[in-house]
Amino acid sequence: MPIKIPNNLPATHVLESENIFVMDADRAYRQDIRPLRILILNLMPIKHVTETQLLRLLGNTPLQVEVDFIYTKSYTPTHTSQDYLTEFYGTFDDVRRKKYDGFIITGAPVELMDFEDVAYWSELTEIMDWSRVNVYSTFNICWGAQAALYYHYGVPKYILEHKISGVFKHRLCVEHEKLFRGFDDEFFVPHSRYMYVRREDVEKVPALTILSEGDAGVYAIADLEQRQFFITGHAEYDPHTLKQEYDRDVKAGLNPHVPDNYYPNDDPSREPIVRWRSVAHLLFANWLNYYVYQETPYAIDEFERRIP
Repeated sequence: MPIKIPNNLPATHVLESENIFVMDADRAYRQDIRPLRILILNLMPIKHVTETQLLRLLGNTPLQVEVDFIYTKSYTPTHTSQDYLTEFYGTFDDVRRKKYDGFIITGAPVELMDFEDVAYWSELTEIMDWSRVNVYSTFNICWGAQAALYYHYGVPKYILEHKISGVFKHRLCVEHEKLFRGFDDEFFVPHSRYMYVRREDVEKVPALTILSEGDAGVYAIADLEQRQFFITGHAEYDPHTLKQEYDRDVKAGLNPHVPDNYYPNDDPSREPIVRWRSVAHLLFANWLNYYVYQETPYAIDEFERRIP
């Protein structure tokens, strides 16, 4: 089934070239199907890259998905034009009276800052509070996951001496959890971050379950009762995203480490090896199917408030 996205969104052409079925708003309105309503808070500076990565995965399932994008009003991105934001994005004010089946909070390049020092922290916490009442399931990625763990559960982050960058092996920590249905015993996921959470801090919170960890530390955490997921890696990354980050840091004189397990023989002159494409598609498909589609009520405004 197709993914419904705004008319003329640049990601449309990329997705169509990959044979991913997309549908503009005009055509979707002619179909008598109740699509899943997904909200994406895109905190990344170059919006269209993250849009394409996420839409590629959301659009490759049997479900019809309708996506709204928002950005933070309290901090205007400097790498995306206001015209682009006006055409394809809204702000929290535009959606606060709506309900959504699913909500994705992306990462953000503010890892080295204290959470409270981030320009849009107050607005983000308001959105996170709202999501616990108005969203059926939330999927938090990288810095978005760290921020949500800190705000909702008091789980601190820790800064690394060297950036974790590369493609790392993971294993499952629980059996038969639907988010990882169909996964192999070991699987690979990209990571790119300067921070981490400690297993012992997560284990202090009874509501939280560590679903997966690996060579880059804790990978997937969930509050299953509240339908909140916290993913520290980037399964959605394109094949060359780590390369682009590495080349950027080399050019900036940061002397970065070569991303682990990414280039053949760790040689940056060679083409990277993609080990995570199937993992990405399965992860997002499982979330959409088992935690959103299978559980959210048909009348979306009728789902029960999660937090008294």
